[in-house]
Amino acid sequence: MKVTVNGGVYEVDVEPDMPLLWVLRDELGISGPKYGCGVAQCGACTVHINGTAVRSCQIAISEVSGPVTTIEGLGTPEVMHPVQEAWVEHQVAQCGYCQNGQMMQAASLLDIKPNPTDVDIDRAMSANLCRCATYQRIRAAVKTAAKKIQNKGEAR
Repeated sequence: MKVTVNGGVYEVDVEPDMPLLWVLRDELGISGPKYGCGVAQCGACTVHINGTAVRSCQIAISEVSGPVTTIEGLGTPEVMHPVQEAWVEHQVAQCGYCQNGQMMQAASLLDIKPNPTDVDIDRAMSANLCRCATYQRIRAAVKTAAKKIQNKGEAR
């Protein structure tokens, strides 16, 4: 089976019902998406498929119908995505375990709603759990990332 991840095309020889999370981590060595709960309730495994945030622990590799982006593919080592920049600026992460999923969810939100309200942010991010409770910093970082994205659009 072929899967496109972070711009690369990979051939994987796995059972069709293997969760995407395990393909990413165990077969491809991509460690950004984390195993948190295994039942799509925590968000630590969030990735994008066709630009939409999904829980990779609950989607079988055979159900993947488009390119997959993980935190490793969101930005580049030279140029971080505005969400990643904002996370650093606001020092969001404490333990960091959930943050990859948090950033992937935030990037998906900003693709859909470039200028989200607090309510939009809280709704979109509510299914991504943070044991360290950095929710205020997460909201602030999403707002900062939105401004960065808007400013880049104006600079074009």
